[in-house]
Amino acid sequence: MLLVVVLAVVALGALALVCLPLLRGARGVAERAQFDRVVYRDQLRDVERDLARGVLNPNEAESARLEIQRRLLAVDEVSPGRNLTSRRSLRLSAIVALATACGAGGLYWWFGAASLPDAPYVMRVAQRTDTRPGAQHLDMQDAASRLEQRLRSDPSNAEGWLLYAHTVASLGNWPKAADAYRHAIDLGQKAPDVLAGYGEMLVLAAEGIVPPAAREAFATALAANPKHDVARYYLALADSQAGDDPKAIRAWLALAADIPDDSPMRESISRGIAAAAKAGSLAVPPLPKGTPPPPGPTEDQMATAAQMPEAQRNEMIRGMVAQLAAHLDSEPGDLDGWLRLGRSYSVLGETDKSVDAYAHAQKLRPDDVDIKLLAFRAMIAGLQPTDILPPRALALLREVATTAPDQPEVLWYLGVNAARVGRPDEARSNWSKLLSELPPDGEDSKLVKSALDSLPGK
Repeated sequence: MLLVVVLAVVALGALALVCLPLLRGARGVAERAQFDRVVYRDQLRDVERDLARGVLNPNEAESARLEIQRRLLAVDEVSPGRNLTSRRSLRLSAIVALATACGAGGLYWWFGAASLPDAPYVMRVAQRTDTRPGAQHLDMQDAASRLEQRLRSDPSNAEGWLLYAHTVASLGNWPKAADAYRHAIDLGQKAPDVLAGYGEMLVLAAEGIVPPAAREAFATALAANPKHDVARYYLALADSQAGDDPKAIRAWLALAADIPDDSPMRESISRGIAAAAKAGSLAVPPLPKGTPPPPGPTEDQMATAAQMPEAQRNEMIRGMVAQLAAHLDSEPGDLDGWLRLGRSYSVLGETDKSVDAYAHAQKLRPDDVDIKLLAFRAMIAGLQPTDILPPRALALLREVATTAPDQPEVLWYLGVNAARVGRPDEARSNWSKLLSELPPDGEDSKLVKSALDSLPGK
């Protein structure tokens, strides 16, 4: 009898939730732009989290930020929300309540079986996750499949293994991502971010346990870059798992003091310290204040700048760039700061300053192909279609080609330079190789085919 009373109360509560809106009338519907802005800001936070974890490198994160911020600025902030109204309806409320109660009772009488046990939680999770993936997930799976096929025929492509590692990691396939990182490392990709990425995939594949191979990878990354945040975080976690909780806490506190005060990593550090303190029967120390966020435009500043006249906007940007340059004078080891300064000078059309900023970034990470390509793009900014590549840009391009010979941008510009200096056979060789790497029906393929057709001779 008690069960019947409880079920009756629950049913009345559910009916109240359904019927009260009919009695009150509907409220205005929020603007679509509001929802868009919330989604885009969540995406920005996801990018920062992935950057802190090492899933994205600074270049990928910056590209993602710029695209999300562009969409954020494009949101139509003046689109009117629809103000839907409805009249109160006692009759409709009564009909809905009666139909709901009768329908529920009838269904339970027909299908119900109170004596059957509940399904195990694990089985219910499996049922929930057995759903069709979204379009974006399918796109990533397709990209991973194509990369996997390409690597079967070209297993010595180190850059390809790195791209494959990032792709399968975004799909949550940690063992495959770790294996891809291992291939890239064996082929000479031993930058701290690569080693830390490999270690993190091993940790995720081991469900949060830091195995010996991962610890070794993090230690090697830290030896190359003593300030590497991800390596420091996981080495502290390894100490905690090994039972050395005081050492882990000290390492996490030092890391918290060295990263920006608004870094999403601080939340993970705080949880780790609390768990280590509890395991070691220690007092939980307060988290130290982090470093101030590096100077640069915030979301609100970008939104404000977008509404300004061009001259005023440029003046505002120059002020922020000057602040960033001053920050880097006192913090010359800030890799991300130098990259942002290079991009900022490039946007302002100050090519020489942009190249100098990227040169500082290259010194901090000399094996990073992406940074070299950013410097190369800055060097060729403003060239006319018939101009020959400057000697410094060509030397940098050939340097990149020694470690990433199949990089599409390298193949394209080597072909461009060869065509401009009258070496059509060399241009044809580079562009033909590039064409074989591109999707056959894409716009890039059409461009390369057009360039090949324009070459003299066959």
